[in-house]
Order: sequence, then structure tokens, then C-alpha cells
Amino acid sequence: MRAAVLREHGEPLDVTEVPDPTCDPDGVVVEVEACGICRSDWHSWMGHGEWADDAVPAGQILGHEPAGRVVEVGDRVETIREGDRVALPFNLACGSCGYCQTGHGNVCTGDHPHALGFEPSAQGAFAELVHLPSADYNAIQLPEDVSPTDVAALGCRFMTAYNALDARAGLRAGQWVAVHGCGGVGLSAIQVANVLGARVVAVDLGADAVVDGSAEDPVDAIRGLTDGGAHVSLDALGVAETCRNSVRSVRPRGAHVQVGLTTEAEQGNVSLPTDWMTRHEVSFLGARGMPPTNADDLLSLLASDAVDPGSLVTKTVSLDEVPERLAAMTDYDTVGVEVMVP
Repeated sequence: MRAAVLREHGEPLDVTEVPDPTCDPDGVVVEVEACGICRSDWHSWMGHGEWADDAVPAGQILGHEPAGRVVEVGDRVETIREGDRVALPFNLACGSCGYCQTGHGNVCTGDHPHALGFEPSAQGAFAELVHLPSADYNAIQLPEDVSPTDVAALGCRFMTAYNALDARAGLRAGQWVAVHGCGGVGLSAIQVANVLGARVVAVDLGADAVVDGSAEDPVDAIRGLTDGGAHVSLDALGVAETCRNSVRSVRPRGAHVQVGLTTEAEQGNVSLPTDWMTRHEVSFLGARGMPPTNADDLLSLLASDAVDPGSLVTKTVSLDEVPERLAAMTDYDTVGVEVMVP
């Protein structure tokens, strides 16, 4: 098959012939119909993550937001058949540990590759074929009438946003939510918050209210717009400034949700106003992906047109164009979501 392979950090991916993936007894092989191009792929390509023992090695096939059709099924798989259309979560799970069995497979602790497209044992989907382990647990079955491009745009961004706001923060109708950083995850969070009935302040661009973080203090602006602070604030960017601004945007007994991973400047550590957080009982929550067992909730929103991931897609590209589009993220020369269609 053809795939885009990381040879050297920061250098163009090598689109070349590689061996087809081998199907494990509990896995399936999927023919990729579409795969989102995410800023997390860019971080991997640049070699970020050494501070968290999370740097992607040379030889890796990137790509973690795929949808496609099953073309091979392992002997022990019970619920997936050849020809089924599926989406693949990036946070792969074993399906049997305590966290998986209680509906929290996104933080699986089993003996299993945990991140599609980020580890040698879980090669990614910038390719014609991709392998999905523990398919009975991880595969997200799709109806025939769902666009693969829309599903790829759901990708980790909508899944993460939905998990962050619904499951982690418990956002309710009528509450204020502030979204810091309106890239793919941030724009998805705005749509999800609207579906949940919340009122949204976006620090970047539009929602119920907009704050231009380069022209005014976003904390003061959000506190003014929300009559004392957001009930929930989400940092989708991961730099120290936006993380701290998000925390300080929250009203007493509110919650900050950290979605964006830090950059090379922070290397995984951000100082926080902990005394202020203690005084006002502000919660700091992390959110990573979404358990595959919760995917039906998000797919039902897609089927009812309550969320529209396709509206964020600005470009579809071929596998050969992926290296160029990934490099374009270095200078923020991308808008919305771009999706690879092999």
C-alpha cells in the first residue's frame, strides 16, 4: 500500500510503498476513505513531546482521524464484518481493563497501543489501509449514508470537545462557556456547546460573543460578558497564556477544562493561580479524546444535523498532498479543517 511516512522530524513526509498491515486475531484492517489532518499530526511531525516521553519516532505513519470500510477481519472478532463502515478513535483501548469496562476506554491502562498514528505498534491512517486492534471495543460502526469526510472531520476534535464539555465539565443549558483558541477543537467546542444549550464566548472568533485576545484582556472581557465569569472555560490551544486566561475566566465553583497539549515552550508544565483556585473552588479538569463506547451519542447528533463537522472542512486533499498541507501548519497557513481522501 501507499502511505505517508515520517523519516525525519520537520522534513516532508515520504509518500511511498510500504507493506500492508497485518490483521491481528482481535483486529480488523480498514480501507481508508478519509482522514482528518490535525495539528496533533503537526506536533508529531515536528518532533514535539520529548518532555512527556511522547515523541513520535522515525518510521511512523501519521494520521489519527480516519473513517473507512473493513476489508479484513480477525478470527476472534465477533461484532464487525467485512464491508462494515467504521470510524477509528485515536485513543485505542484494550477493552478489558477496569477503565474500559466502566466506560472510560479513552484512559485505558491495559497492555495495548494507546494512540493511533503516534506509536510504532499503532501505525496511522495517512495511508490506503490501517489496522484497528481490539475491534469489538474500538470500532465505531457507521451508517452507510454518513459522509466519510464528515466523519473524518468529527475526528479527535469533536470527540474531544464533546467529552470535555459534556462528560468532564457537565455543561448544562443556559450556562456560559468560554472557548480559548478557535482551531479545529475550539470550533468543534463551539458547535457542541450550542447543542448542549450553552452560551458561548469565543476568544478568537464567533459565537454568542467574541473576544479579540490581541486587542483586549480576555479575562476582563469574558467576566464582563458573562456577569462574573464563565461556568466552564476550555483551553483548546495549550500555551501557558491561554491556559491561565482560561482558568481566570471561570466564576466561583466553575470548571476549567484543558484540551490543548503544551508546546515546546511549556514542555508540559504551566504555573497556575492555585491560591485563587482554592479560594473560589475552581476545578481543573483534563480531557483526552472520547471513550468509543460513547460514540453513538455523538453520531446521533451528526445524523440529526445538530452538529455539522462538514461545515469546518475547507479543503480535501490527496495522500500525495498531505506532506505539504502538514507543513503549511507551521506558519498557520491553514483555515478550518483539511481532510485527506486517498
